[in-house]
Amino acid sequence: MPDETGARPWPFLAVLRPKWLTARARTVHGEKGRAVRWTVLGIVGLAFWAVAFGLLHRVLRYFAGVDEIGALLAGRLLGILVLSFLSILLLSNIIAALSSFFLAKDLDLLVSSPVDWLTLYTSRLAETALHSSWMVVLLALPMLTAYGLAFSGGPGFVLAALAGFLPFLVIPAALGSALTLTLVNVFPARRTRDILSVIGVLAAAGLVVLFRLIRPEQLARPEGFRSLVEFITILRGSSSPFLPSDWLQQVLMGSLTGRFDPLPLYLLWSTAAALVVLGALLHRAFYPIGFTKAQEGAQRFAREGTGTRFLRRVLAPLGVLRRELVLKELRVFFRDSTQWSQLILLAVLVAVYVVNIRYLPLSGDGMTFFIVNVIPFLNLALSGFVLASIAARFLFPAVSLEGRTWWLLRSSAMSMRDLLWAKFWTGTLPLLGLAVGIVVVTDVLLQVSPFMFAVSVGTITLMTFAIAGLAIGFGTLYPRFESENAAQIPTSFGGLLFMMTAIALIGVVLVLEARPAYEWLSARSAGEAPAASSLVAGLAGAAAVCLLATFLPLRLALRRLDAIER
Repeated sequence: MPDETGARPWPFLAVLRPKWLTARARTVHGEKGRAVRWTVLGIVGLAFWAVAFGLLHRVLRYFAGVDEIGALLAGRLLGILVLSFLSILLLSNIIAALSSFFLAKDLDLLVSSPVDWLTLYTSRLAETALHSSWMVVLLALPMLTAYGLAFSGGPGFVLAALAGFLPFLVIPAALGSALTLTLVNVFPARRTRDILSVIGVLAAAGLVVLFRLIRPEQLARPEGFRSLVEFITILRGSSSPFLPSDWLQQVLMGSLTGRFDPLPLYLLWSTAAALVVLGALLHRAFYPIGFTKAQEGAQRFAREGTGTRFLRRVLAPLGVLRRELVLKELRVFFRDSTQWSQLILLAVLVAVYVVNIRYLPLSGDGMTFFIVNVIPFLNLALSGFVLASIAARFLFPAVSLEGRTWWLLRSSAMSMRDLLWAKFWTGTLPLLGLAVGIVVVTDVLLQVSPFMFAVSVGTITLMTFAIAGLAIGFGTLYPRFESENAAQIPTSFGGLLFMMTAIALIGVVLVLEARPAYEWLSARSAGEAPAASSLVAGLAGAAAVCLLATFLPLRLALRRLDAIER
């Protein structure tokens, strides 16, 4: 239909127009406080870009000052970053295509309307690519800016980046949509969602293992190669000549170094066009059958197994109400494949992290007493960040996942305190086991002193409770009961505030503990009597901060639960 100017838009734009109008209406006529939220998000986004740009630009400036191999090292780093982008895009497009093409609520109307198959395909492909690519584009902006400034890239680099990134975003969208269409024609769409979750997790885990096998850290240690010629030859070689990530890397670095080759750009555009055409042909042939199968549901049978009966006996001292609330949380978690399947990826990431600790050069030239003792604190910082990410994914959405059933819980006779603490302990205890396990294993591999071992275990224990309290607290203060996808809840305004607060908490705790612990170790190493007052003050301050971060958010969350009338 014609737009406000009287012109008739392209058919696929007409299909996308209602979504655009809905998004614009939410922005213009938002709820109270939306302007403040957008301001905070803008400030946080700019701060993130500034930090990412600053760190990467400093590294690239160092590379640019190294003759012969500086540009090669920068190109290899760019290849690793772009390969990560490609894997993220492919996985997110596979998942997003399932919802866009088969499970969206407006598909019944579109499929029954006189919209031709090509218009439906192009509009859904554009929607899938948009939802899956916006995060990668935001991450790529500071990266491209750092490369452009470090290597004095002019307008030609900007044009090369635009010309290369556009087909680079289209390729995984077309490929992911075609793969999803194939799977839906083999399995019912409701069951395909489970299969895609496992496939996505295994693929991501395989990519992490691949990075570990490649061991890119050896590029920073050229003394491990037999000669400089061998090192430069490896840098000049292509690690993945048949992947779009390698073509994009060649386009960008060729523009920066003045050795632009049009062949990689041609490969990007031709591959994107070929995959779009192939996807359109598959859509025309198999989409009606796949959409019909998408209306089928998978049967589920609720049975009480041996594990449930065992948990009932273990949790019996809690009473009937608290026991059933804990069991409910466990059932909700394991019934949703998008939740429990991520445990596979989590296990692989933890294993790779532990293996990487094994390869740290903790002895030899340049390893001073300060560096050896600062590594355990860096390990605590990384472990805390991992815990915050896990809590954002599993604990933060705990209240929001109640969804439309919240009115039933709110109108029941149960205490909101029991519900809140059931969610807290159900998520905190597994998180605590994971945190202590990571720190214990890595500290053994790092061969830390008994003093640092005790400090690390005690710190990560208190930090786990604090992060869990923050996650449940912010998740209750900023609930999203209307969300249909648990993965979208942590990306909300409240999820962003939680991550900011959790990272600040980790920084404060480590700052309070690091200097007193280092002074204590230095005195013991020099054979002097260490001053216990500063150490006790630092550890007590860190413990007080963690306890405050645990109980204060939970208290505010309890007030919020009592005030919610849904």
